[in-house]
Amino acid sequence: MKNDAAFTQNVSHWRTIPARAACCADFPDWLDARIPDSLRKLGAAKPYTHQRKAWDAIREGRHVIITTPTASGKTMCYNIPVLNSILKEGSPRALYLFPTKALGSDQVASLYNIIQTLGADIKTFTFDGDTPAAARRVIREAGHIVVTNPDMLHANILPAHTKWVKLFENLKYIVIDELHTYRGVFGSNMANVMRRLTRLCEFYGSRPTVICCSATIANPLEFGRTIVERELTLIDCNGAPQGERHVIFYNPPVINKQLGIRKGAVNETRGIACDLLASDVSSIVFARSRLQVEVITHTLKTRVRDPLGNSGRVRGYRGGYLPSERRDIERGLRDGSVKAVVSTNALELGVDIGSLEACVMCGYPGTIASTWQQAGRAGRRKGASVAVMVATSSALDQYIITHPDYFFGQSPEHALCQPDNFHVLVNHIKCAAYELPFADGDSYGNVDAESTRQLLQNLTDNHFLRSVGGRFHWMSEEFPASEVHLRSAGEENFLIVDITRPDHHAVIGEMDRFTVPMLLHEHAIYLHEARQFQVEKLDFPNKKAFVRQVDADYYTDADLATSLRVIDKFDETPLLSSEDVRKSMGEVLVTSMATIFKKMKLDTHETLGFGMIDLPESQMQTTACWITLSDAATHDVNQDRLQNGLVGISHILHNIAPLYLMCDKRDIAVHFHMRDPFSEQATIFLYDSIPGGVGLSDKAFELMPTILSHAKDTVLYCPCESGCPSCVGAGASVPSDMGGGMKTDTLSAFRLFGVE
Repeated sequence: MKNDAAFTQNVSHWRTIPARAACCADFPDWLDARIPDSLRKLGAAKPYTHQRKAWDAIREGRHVIITTPTASGKTMCYNIPVLNSILKEGSPRALYLFPTKALGSDQVASLYNIIQTLGADIKTFTFDGDTPAAARRVIREAGHIVVTNPDMLHANILPAHTKWVKLFENLKYIVIDELHTYRGVFGSNMANVMRRLTRLCEFYGSRPTVICCSATIANPLEFGRTIVERELTLIDCNGAPQGERHVIFYNPPVINKQLGIRKGAVNETRGIACDLLASDVSSIVFARSRLQVEVITHTLKTRVRDPLGNSGRVRGYRGGYLPSERRDIERGLRDGSVKAVVSTNALELGVDIGSLEACVMCGYPGTIASTWQQAGRAGRRKGASVAVMVATSSALDQYIITHPDYFFGQSPEHALCQPDNFHVLVNHIKCAAYELPFADGDSYGNVDAESTRQLLQNLTDNHFLRSVGGRFHWMSEEFPASEVHLRSAGEENFLIVDITRPDHHAVIGEMDRFTVPMLLHEHAIYLHEARQFQVEKLDFPNKKAFVRQVDADYYTDADLATSLRVIDKFDETPLLSSEDVRKSMGEVLVTSMATIFKKMKLDTHETLGFGMIDLPESQMQTTACWITLSDAATHDVNQDRLQNGLVGISHILHNIAPLYLMCDKRDIAVHFHMRDPFSEQATIFLYDSIPGGVGLSDKAFELMPTILSHAKDTVLYCPCESGCPSCVGAGASVPSDMGGGMKTDTLSAFRLFGVE
């Protein structure tokens, strides 16, 4: 790469992170003798220092959180203490929680390998939605290690705890991997699932040790305590070796100086990936969307296709592929038969994908933590590795790519959640009461006894619970866990059915309800592992799309229009002191509709034509709060500058509000209207991005003056001159003849809202 002048002329920054030698420790003498022997057979001569520290802490009964980089051997930190206890005592049980089924099945395969080498009878099972009914009874009775996910624990294991008596009575370890994924509403739900699990463990007399593993986040101890409600010991002294790593920022050449438009990131990413493939460098390419994954996969497969048409050295990987297909791709990466994989962030988590040497990112992943996670997928073994980030023309990408010190100097983002969110808390107290009646005076997790009693009394008054003899019993006919979705909205997936052969219709994939209008509308070209299918019929009521394989040299891409309308206003008051600026809260209807699609040539991305989409609009009713500027407040303000200011405030509000609402950025959305149809005034909306809302905007309504003041200070004291991703997002710029800049206009807009 360094010798390629065409490549290096577009490199804005090249940083080399030197290799690091391993820091090892000795095996402890309290380990069962079979374990060191087995690990040596598997190539682990000695444990790394962080593994030994974790083992010692866990043996002492301390709850731990391990936050070392990708491929540092975190799995061994919990597998060895668990296996040691089972080998020595026989009766202990362990519960492993992974955020996805793919990660769970991958870790089970790794665990099986160790157990086989040990030659011990340690029964390890996966318990998820794919587990056959006949196998479930065996798992409940005989499973030493039960591997599952939070959704199954919430909806299947906890409500049926009387069938899991052996597990709960002997539960010694709870392992929570990829803790950083439990942010926002998902994390708030997960924390309450842990409260319910702890409550049942206490009932059955067990006191399990909790072991958490996480990618690097800014607040591991604080976040871990919030999720598990226990004091944690932090293990962050990475002893694993790391080969030399090169991090390259690649900025495509400018093709339109006046508009600041650069050559397409997808084309540049394909070119770099093709060069790596031609040099037989095993690599992973991360793309931002499913469509980008398929377009890049098509090009790479075309390059490696042999005379018989085989192109298995290149695979795509994304949500929507069938589980068997994903497992096959993962096996190919581990055994080396797959040399390049193109993925969405689905492979960002710690699934073992073998030894890759290069990572290419098509655009900035959005956060510093995600960038390092993706870059860490290459160089998982010793030896040099390279990570190339190809920038798009967006202002955020351009800021990151041209300010490398900002990227390398910033700490990873905070992970936040709020277990005591009223809506979330009430739902899980219902589930907890179904599982085990509450006695008067009981507390629920960190919620004190008096607050718990008030919540229980409220549920009794609403006929969910019945109070008898000082105990609160579940009395509704409903099964409460079935109504609570941990990841916010319910999952409504569409099946994709291949009807190419009249005598054999086969399901080839699935897609979530919200993506279907964009990619599975009638006459769309659906791409799957570089094969083209035309959508013949979309059966919306039955959630099926019927597709037929075609040989087309184009793909389709749809535009999604989103609008927001106020349905009802619950409250309205002045924001601060002026009647010209008011804050309101109420219900809104967020409408998304795919209206038109483009036909794009596969190789050049030229537009070949357009088509209309005839599908019903997708609507979400949720709660929101909003702030409005009266006409009097904006009468003498330049409208372009006002728009710039509203863009800047919307951006910083989206970044700052989660700190006060204790949620993830994905749980809320911010939208502005220069002239809102409801109020006919300039308005900024903040709404829950979960159907029905979970109370986030209600809290934002109360705290809006404080949030806006913090947001203004963040912009004011940011060291940048005219705006950056840390403050206003660098998302817009004022024409040069007007002077000023994005930062100036945002601060002016704050003054219009009365925030000085």
